[in-house]
Amino acid sequence: MNALLIAWRATPWARARAFASTRFGVIASALLAGAGPALAPPPFGFSPGLLGFALLLRLLDGANEARPLRSAFWRAWLAGLAYFNISTSWVGEAFQVDAAEHGWQGPFAVGFLAGGLALLFGAAGLAYRSLTPQGARRVLAFAAIFAVEEWVRGHLLTGFPWDLVGEAWPAGSAMSQGAALVGAYGLTLFTLILAAAPALLFDRVSRRSRAWSLGSALALFVALWGYGAVRLGLAKPAETPVMVRIVQADIDQKDKWKPENLASILGAYGHLTAAPAARKPDLIIWPEGAIPASMNDYLAPDTWTRIVVEQALSPGQTLLLGGYREAEGARGPSFYNSLAALRRTSAGLETVGVYDKYRLVPFGEYFPMDHLADVLGLKKLVHVGDGFSAGSRPRPLKLPGLPAVQPLICYESLFPSLPAQDAARPAVIVNR
Repeated sequence: MNALLIAWRATPWARARAFASTRFGVIASALLAGAGPALAPPPFGFSPGLLGFALLLRLLDGANEARPLRSAFWRAWLAGLAYFNISTSWVGEAFQVDAAEHGWQGPFAVGFLAGGLALLFGAAGLAYRSLTPQGARRVLAFAAIFAVEEWVRGHLLTGFPWDLVGEAWPAGSAMSQGAALVGAYGLTLFTLILAAAPALLFDRVSRRSRAWSLGSALALFVALWGYGAVRLGLAKPAETPVMVRIVQADIDQKDKWKPENLASILGAYGHLTAAPAARKPDLIIWPEGAIPASMNDYLAPDTWTRIVVEQALSPGQTLLLGGYREAEGARGPSFYNSLAALRRTSAGLETVGVYDKYRLVPFGEYFPMDHLADVLGLKKLVHVGDGFSAGSRPRPLKLPGLPAVQPLICYESLFPSLPAQDAARPAVIVNR
């Protein structure tokens, strides 16, 4: 206490350092170290927030010497808690559809999810501290360990690669183009190196060593930016551009699943689809689950719903729409979250492609280990029921008159390896 009082009478910098050395100061610094990087990706776009990783590196280096591993774990866990509370806050929006009934559950859902994901940050912090690297190698060790942590997060229990560190750069910017060269996880490694390198500014090492280390990080930044700038400069527009119309009828979620609204919902989508345009759209895209009914029903032959869809299209147009569908399998009927590609021809409406969602949302679209959960009665708590079945691994749809299209449904856009990387690589990715 006396040390704090003395420091308070000193310079502002000395007061800040004194506070940072206290228990509350360490907690605040760890939370700040996680909150900064969480503000870098959209919708915030505050790229300087990535420097929070430099602060986290300093915190791990300064872990309590009496219990360094435990201290490093909890400091990294706190950083992860702030990071994921901000970056996954959107999860709470699902509970606001019926706010009166479920709104109170939102903060708990976000908090528990963030706390669980933060364990991976904690494990990475513990691994870094257990190695006790020295000098500039600390930046490389830190970046490598946390890059592995991000890879594990993207694959463990089907994976949750939301807001990977490498995805913090503005989409379409020169820096983001590095993913075309080294992938999302490779760009994550390079981004962590760049973000953690400024921690060396506070090292008590020779000026030459510090200059060499920071100069190497600057060279990496220039190389990534230069590659991206050249790549963007050499990009050419498609020789035969496809005219795309994206339809969004702005229907409130709470009204969507009321059976009496089916006619008005379908009518709204049909009206927007058929609206005049300077050039007739080649491809029309409706959002996920646009029609609140089974595809088996509303696309069945001679139904009024199928007629509305057909009349909304002009001959030669292709429509991508979705919903759930039922199909017979080896073990009986299965349900899929699906996309259907429909094309209007002179003979009428034809289905020219179907895609079934491959990566399902845990606890939302399926329940992990559902047989055990059913016995324990856990499925009743989340109202998943039997859930959806996963489709085959994504492959591009070859649609008449269009380039190869790879559909991804909602959550699947998180997974960088889903679109085909071989000769079957799509020309267009449609996320809906």
